This record gives sequence, structure tokens and C-alpha cells, in this order.
Amino acid sequence: MEEGDNESAARRAIGEVQAFLKKLKANRILIYPYAHLSSNLAKPVEALRIVKAMEAHAKKKGIETYRAPFGWNKQFTISIKGHPLAEQSRTILPTEAKEEKVSKAVKAEKKLKSLWYILKPDGKIVSVKEFDFKGHENLEKFARYETSKVRASQQVPPHVPLMKRLEIADYEPASDPGNIRWYPKGRLIKSLLEQHVTETVISYGAMEVETPIMYDFHHPSLAGYVDRFPARQYLLKSEDKELFLRFAACFGQFLMAHDAQFSYRQMPLKLYELTRYSFRREQSGEVVGLRRLRAFTMPDCHAFCTDLKQAKTELTTRFKLCTQVLEDIGLSKDNYEAAIRFTKDFYKENKDIVISLAEIFSKPVLIEIWEKPFFYFRLKWDFNYVDNQDKASALSTDQIDVESAKRYEITYVDERGEKHYPLILHCSPSGAIERCVYALLEKAYKEQKSGKPPMLPLWLSPTQTRLIPVSDKYLETVEKLADKIEKHPIRVDVDDRPLTLQKKVREAEMEWVPYIIVVGQKEVESDVLPVRDREAGEIRKIKLKELIHEIEEKIIDKPFKPLPLPKHLSKRPQFYG
Repeated sequence: MEEGDNESAARRAIGEVQAFLKKLKANRILIYPYAHLSSNLAKPVEALRIVKAMEAHAKKKGIETYRAPFGWNKQFTISIKGHPLAEQSRTILPTEAKEEKVSKAVKAEKKLKSLWYILKPDGKIVSVKEFDFKGHENLEKFARYETSKVRASQQVPPHVPLMKRLEIADYEPASDPGNIRWYPKGRLIKSLLEQHVTETVISYGAMEVETPIMYDFHHPSLAGYVDRFPARQYLLKSEDKELFLRFAACFGQFLMAHDAQFSYRQMPLKLYELTRYSFRREQSGEVVGLRRLRAFTMPDCHAFCTDLKQAKTELTTRFKLCTQVLEDIGLSKDNYEAAIRFTKDFYKENKDIVISLAEIFSKPVLIEIWEKPFFYFRLKWDFNYVDNQDKASALSTDQIDVESAKRYEITYVDERGEKHYPLILHCSPSGAIERCVYALLEKAYKEQKSGKPPMLPLWLSPTQTRLIPVSDKYLETVEKLADKIEKHPIRVDVDDRPLTLQKKVREAEMEWVPYIIVVGQKEVESDVLPVRDREAGEIRKIKLKELIHEIEEKIIDKPFKPLPLPKHLSKRPQFYG
């Protein structure tokens, strides 16, 4: 129950349920209040009133109705025999709610008919129904998710309690759903990811720019483009203008390219922006955790190419670049699946690029073929992380755009001095930064289930080394050690709280600290330290100099930021729980 819901929504909900029950040849329901899928909840008194109205209306309809107690904090598990596509989700709005204004592309996407195949690295293409998924179980889950088109979450994903407990991020109830608050540890992780992706793209040759976050809905170039992009917009009024918040960096970069003068000599011309933030008004049932948000940070790199030959070459370069970016973040090819999507006519004339991408990926990839073009691009590839609920989320992606240059009147000059429209590649090297954090947390949860200690990559761990004195007697020694470590630089903190040694060690493990060092009399007398190595799963006897060298080697090519919290744990606030 969300703000604005009323009894008309309750009646409509029961009407939809009754229609569905007839299909199932069933007549029994349980009304279960579930608050985790929304941060725009109605007040408890109002929500209970509507739930009771649903119950009463269902009984009047002759449905055998049960209602779970309202506001109980408990676990709810249900197992159902059935086809994967039997999962259903509905959003019921009050009858007086206005029709949502969406782009033509969003409406077209609902009617989109696709043909699904698996392309092997050797170039052979097989129907999804005929492909043997043995040894490719993750790809099978991805294919099932894509073909079903069921996006709503029915349960809380594992990364949500993790992001809260680890004090990384949380919902912001005072904002719109899908807007996240980031605590100091989360801000550090997010900023390191932002910095690394940006540095990688600049090294690739892109020029970093910055553009506005809102645009005139009726601008002659923008109106047509918005209708070709499958995203729901945030709309707002300012004086006599109807504006929308950007859902990508395309608009600003394209308007900038329109005003620029360039020739074939500068191409491919590459522009890049890290958009903090982009906005998409995703449907409420789909907004959950860090997987799908309404406000997100998107690295967006466009390349303006002279022709299809140059575009294919650049697409291949960026494909390899994206696999390296994800590898650096902590996601190998074993952690995600690839999809290549294109129109039938494009594939007929350009099989070479599709097959070469599959060969580079060196794993079978999901293929989606469209009978005719629905969007501004003719080919798109994306890497997708399949989480613990078997739901897939796109990370890196690139597209060949054949429409936007003409729409924005972007031209370049060829060797004969004549003007032409370039092809434009749209690439996000990592996907949304928030989604990278989601993938890392979901991966850690998977590893925990398989018996491995869950952890973040060392360069992203808020605390890389924690020092714990056996007693206050050794606090001064520990602080001197910490000073030596942080000069290198390494993020190190000191647990000086009046707790038992066992509890300090346990809490450090609960925080996923990669290296924990307990310091007592033996350590004072010796140059050797007992290091609890989380990744190795053992206590190692090692000299301080060797430990520092080991950490430096592991993070040598990654950006660094200092500890985001006070060095002494006794000085830190508790942000969650």
C-alpha cells in the first residue's frame, strides 16, 4: 500500500485477482502485507484500512479469503510447483490516477517480438529451445529471464540486507523510490569505481565533458529522440517549458557535437561523461535495492565514426575494453553472460561483427533478433550479471546508432570537403556504478553459500587492514604500526573500543576486513605479525614489510582514497542497525 492508494484500488486489485483465479481454477487467497518493494508506503493506519477493504470485497465476491496479521516482523516462504512464467506481478492504481506519459519506444518494447538463439564461439547458431545448456547453467538462467520478460522482484534480494549491514547504502524514505543514500563506506566504494572507470575511458582516448541534467521536452532534436528511447521520464515544469530529467548523457553530448566542427581526421571522435545522476522512472515493482534504480550514476561514452567499417573496429575495441573494466572491478567472464541483439537485415549483411564478438567472448552468447527496427540502434551488445534470484541486470553495453546524427544535425567533413552524418556508438563501460556494487555484493553472497568467505576486492574494501590491541597496554604500539602502514598508502584502522578481543575479531570478520592483525606481547617482542588473511582463510605469520608489499602489489594499478571514517573505531558513529 503506497501513498495515494484508496478503496477503489482495493476493489480493482480484487477484480484482477478474481480474473486470474478463474484461469487457475482456484478460489482461495491469502492477503499478505509486504512493505519491502516500496519506499513510498502509506501510513500504517491507512494501509490497514485498505487491506481490510480488500478482504471484505473479496469475501463479497465469494472468494475464500485469509489475511495475514498486519505489521508482523517475520519470514515468509512459499514454494509453488509451476512453470517459470507463472510468476505474476501487478501494480494497481486508484481509478482517478492519470495515464502515465511514456515514449513510443516504451510502448513498442511491450509489443516487441524477438527470435532467441545461442551463438557459440565457433560461429554456430542454435535455437534457445534446442541448445544443450549443460555446463552453461548461468546462461540458461539468463536466457529464461530475458525470454520471460518478468522483471518485478517478489522477494528481497540478498544484496539489500548486505548493503545495509555493511553500512554501504540504504533506501532514502524522504525521496522518491529508487533514490539511495550512501554512507561513508559506500561513498568510498562508489567514488573509487567512478574514478577507475573514468581513468580507463580517458586512457582509451575519450574527452571528458559535463552536460546539464534537464532538457526541454519539446526541443526539435530531443522530442524525436526521447520517443525512440525505451525509458520512462521524470517530467517537470519551469516557467513555460516542459522539461525532463536526462536518462543518459546522449542529449548533452549530441548537442555539443552538433556545435563542434570536426573532420574524418579526428575520427572516431570520443566524448565521455560520468552522469551523476541519470534518471529513469522505473515501475515501482521493479525498483529494488541497487539492481534497478530511478536515479543512478552512468558512465557514458559516445564515439562518432565515419562509416560502418570504422564503427565495427571501434565496437570491437570497446568490447575488449569493457571486459577489462569488469575484470578490474572484480567480475570475471565466469560471473556474467553476454547478449548480442540486432535486426534481421543488419545481421544478414554484417554477420562478421556478431561472430567476432562471440569469438572474443569465448563463451556461448544469447542472441536476440528483431524482425524490424524498433529503436535508434541496429545492433546492441550487453554483459549481464545473473543474481541469486536468477534475475539478470545489464552492466557494460554498446550500440550502433544509425539515426541520431541526422536527428541532431551532427556532421563531419570528409577528405573531399563534403559533409556527412557519422554513425554513433553508445557505450557504458561498466553500466551503472550502483549496479556494479550490486553485482559485487550478490557475487559475495554466492561465494558465501559455496563455503568461501564473502568479501569485496581489496582495492574497494573500506578498511584494508585492521589492528586490534590485546589490551590498552598495547594501544600505543598499534598506533605506531598504523602510522607506518597508512604512509604507503593503505587504509588501516584501530579497534580501541572497550570490548572483548573475541568480539573485536568477530566484528572485523563481519565487516569483511581483508587483513586483521591482533597485537600483544609476542608481537611487541618480535618483528613477525599474526595476520588473519580473509581471502586465504588462514592466519599467516608475516613481517610488516612483507604484508605492506603484498597489499601494494595487489592494488598497484587501482585508484586510492583515504579511510572514509575516523581511524579509531571508538570515534565512529553507527549508521545502521
